[in-house]
Amino acid sequence: MTTDPLLLTGEVDDATARLLRTVAAFDAADVAAASLLPGWTRGHVLTHLARNADGFVNLLTAARTGERIPMYASADARTADIEAGADRSPAALLDDLRRTSDRFVEAVDTMPVEAWAATVETRRGPWPAAMLVWGRLREIEVHHVDLAAGYRPVDWPEAFGQRLLHEVATGLADRPDAPAMVLRFDGFRQELVVGDPEGAPTITAAAPELAAWLIGRSAGEVLTVTPDGPLPTPPEWI
Repeated sequence: MTTDPLLLTGEVDDATARLLRTVAAFDAADVAAASLLPGWTRGHVLTHLARNADGFVNLLTAARTGERIPMYASADARTADIEAGADRSPAALLDDLRRTSDRFVEAVDTMPVEAWAATVETRRGPWPAAMLVWGRLREIEVHHVDLAAGYRPVDWPEAFGQRLLHEVATGLADRPDAPAMVLRFDGFRQELVVGDPEGAPTITAAAPELAAWLIGRSAGEVLTVTPDGPLPTPPEWI
């Protein structure tokens, strides 16, 4: 699902602004409270978002210079950095997130057009540099929900919800553990098929709600299943 990265920069700016407004209202008890991610407080999520921005800057630099620069020094270093930063004050967490988000924007702004054609090495393998802006947008929007601070999948912009839904459904098509289903959205005008549609249930909702259910950010309460029956169980997302 490669897309022109420069078409998404405004969406990254808007998503970042929404996230920063949420975080600016946090006090010490808020950042120490549990997030939706098992074992992580909101402080963990915010630190991860800041280090993720740094990691994407590393990958943008690699694409621009041709050097082999990893997203993170190592998996252990990534985990240690998140743990080390999770207990900071609300002001420190907000400042870190704001500064690293600004650095990401600056790195995108300095990318030559030809550098977007490069391939970079993420934690999960090779990725087109042109996908990095989408990757950052996805991190911001999904983890904003994970803060459990009032921002929900229904608040995602429709365009983001549709892109995420297409990406996740496409990924499920290659997974043997994915149940067959037909996903119907956009006022019943669009469908995505996972697996063999013959006899598969049709699941209908707005694109953001379908995407949230597929990635484990919703129990699917607002989804409609046809014929009537239980929702299938999607496999674990990335």
